[in-house]
Amino acid sequence: MNLSVGLGLATFLLGAQAKKFPPGTPSVDEIVQRANIMAYYQGKDGRAYVRMTIRDARGRTRQRRFIILRRDIEDGGEQKFYVYVRGPSDVKGMVFMVWKHLGRNDGRWLYLPSLDLVKRIAASDKRTSFVGSHYFYEDVSGRNINEDHHELIDVTDKYFVLRNRPKKPHTVEFSYCDMLIDRKTFLPVQAEYYGKQGKKRRIIKGLKIKTIQGKPTVVKAEVQDLCTKGKTTIEFRRVEYDIDLPENIFTERYLRRPPRKYLR
Repeated sequence: MNLSVGLGLATFLLGAQAKKFPPGTPSVDEIVQRANIMAYYQGKDGRAYVRMTIRDARGRTRQRRFIILRRDIEDGGEQKFYVYVRGPSDVKGMVFMVWKHLGRNDGRWLYLPSLDLVKRIAASDKRTSFVGSHYFYEDVSGRNINEDHHELIDVTDKYFVLRNRPKKPHTVEFSYCDMLIDRKTFLPVQAEYYGKQGKKRRIIKGLKIKTIQGKPTVVKAEVQDLCTKGKTTIEFRRVEYDIDLPENIFTERYLRRPPRKYLR
């Protein structure tokens, strides 16, 4: 399951290109759509075991372990995520679930076992910390491709360079994001987020890529918060695609009763 480093990428549409690019360069729309597929929709479903290491500015670390299940309803469109936190003990049993939609706000739920509480995550909270890390909730499941304008600003030997600007800048903490897309695979490998004054705030990058079941997959990634000087590294293990996950496990019923069969 290629969370593509939790790259939180994806965005859609922009007008004509003013800059000259090599012959045969795909359109902005094609690059964005293919990158979105590679980052979040490879295979019809998938599972990955994840180890997360959170480091603060003083070098102190915390660990998180979880399993991510993903099922596509429509390739490039409707999609469901289920994230079960395996440890440590203070967060064990926490569940994060997403129903990704196009054209309207995603549905997001968080189950807190210590309180036996199911909480809806408001759209305004999607760019807040995921389980205390430097990743946001939106980084985990991906940013809706319709929420940004896109511009192809450069083509290098290895990468397409996209600049993504939010359509509603007042709802997010960044003014634009520059993203590197591998020209051969269309896999996103890095995203740099800039603040309102053009100062770089966050960097998300893929550190290691493997081919799994014929699919190029980010298996190690890192986000750096340049404001707090902290960073979070994630490693994906036992990545599998096309494992026939049933759709009914992505429901509120399974927030309190995790589907153990698929979490082993």
